Amino acid sequence: MSDPTLGFVGLGVMGGGMCANLTRKSGLPVIAYDTSSEALDRAAEHGARPVSGLSEVAGAEIVFLSLPSIAEVESVVEVLLGGEARPRVIVDMSTSDVSRTRALAGKVGAQGVTFVDAPVARTRQAANDGTLLITVGAEPADFEKLHPLLSCMGSDVVHAGPSGSGQLFKILNNMVVFMNVNALAEALAIGRRAGVDGKSLFEALSMGSADSFILRRTATATMIPDEFPEQAFPTNYAIKDLALALKLAEDVGITASGAYQTMDLLCRTRDAGYGWKYFPAMIRVLEGRAGEEDEA
Repeated sequence: MSDPTLGFVGLGVMGGGMCANLTRKSGLPVIAYDTSSEALDRAAEHGARPVSGLSEVAGAEIVFLSLPSIAEVESVVEVLLGGEARPRVIVDMSTSDVSRTRALAGKVGAQGVTFVDAPVARTRQAANDGTLLITVGAEPADFEKLHPLLSCMGSDVVHAGPSGSGQLFKILNNMVVFMNVNALAEALAIGRRAGVDGKSLFEALSMGSADSFILRRTATATMIPDEFPEQAFPTNYAIKDLALALKLAEDVGITASGAYQTMDLLCRTRDAGYGWKYFPAMIRVLEGRAGEEDEA
């Protein structure tokens, strides 16, 4: 994998920062594509070469994807493989359905192209800082070859196993995050209704066995000031990702009761008007405060 040309498709909330880090740190030429001209301009500022058509990315040896769902991934892959020029490796860094990811990997592999799933976890800031967690579904040899490039975007790059395993790790990570936020929202709602200060409650929990990254960072930063910005991970995205986890649970014959309860709360949060707000807004639904003016 000496001096390949790289491609990057999808320069949104996460992909923009990821592409910027890949361009700056890899020292390799990067062809970038997105439907947003503003996103392409930002990519160009970081040294990538923006192109106006998806087919122009197909000439890159390795193409990274950061897209909303497996449906977009399948459509983009079809275009990338539809012409004479085609990549040697496609790396899907989106969060996608496990079974459809494995099916796509088989279809792409039959055409002589390697397909790797490498979804990312952590925040938009982590994408900008290059400190994402990246869980990779690939053969060991392919993982080793891609590791230096993935390390441009993530500080923790984990080989999860064969095709689809990266998606499995990511989906379950998100499921636990959503359920954790649900539990903390319930604890906060109960505590405040019973007469204790929410900030003091969370500080005490962080010093005990209930401590977690989600408590110290996500819940404390959003639920205590009651601020749920649209620039963060929205409720609609949380619903999409948790649906993937519930489908996975169904596929393997597990009844994930806690996850179903969290899905119900997320859907009620969306229906209350917080679909594009940061998903910890679920606290407002629990406390019966849905519809309050957002001060974020």
